[in-house]
Amino acid sequence: MNKSVYNSALTMLAKREHSYLELTKKLAQYYQVDEVEQALEKLKNQNYQSDERFTNEFIQMRFNQGKGPIKIAIDLKQRGIENFDLSAYDFFTLAKEVRTSKYSEATPSNYKEKAKQQRFLQSRGFGFDEIKFSFEP
Repeated sequence: MNKSVYNSALTMLAKREHSYLELTKKLAQYYQVDEVEQALEKLKNQNYQSDERFTNEFIQMRFNQGKGPIKIAIDLKQRGIENFDLSAYDFFTLAKEVRTSKYSEATPSNYKEKAKQQRFLQSRGFGFDEIKFSFEP
């Protein structure tokens, strides 16, 4: 195993958690794929790299940024994470908080304004039910 691959991966992990796929893509630009896989397997065995830990931190970070479950799920899948559980998070309350922080507590007076707010929440990754809930008093 090439020590520099291992050290490069370790440096990246020291800055923030990475998924296995993220590290593979980044390191494959500079090193041989088999060397990258060996280094990442060693890091995984030493528990320096953990997709589970990455997933938990990533979900929490995106939730704190006001992102909805659809956006979070898409982002995780792009990073090679297929199995995750979002049930511990209250996206209904989050959708309401995101909407009121941007547009105020008052419900929109006309359809055009309501549609604008719905599109905003949709772009943040909230589903129909969460968006509908965000307009309830």
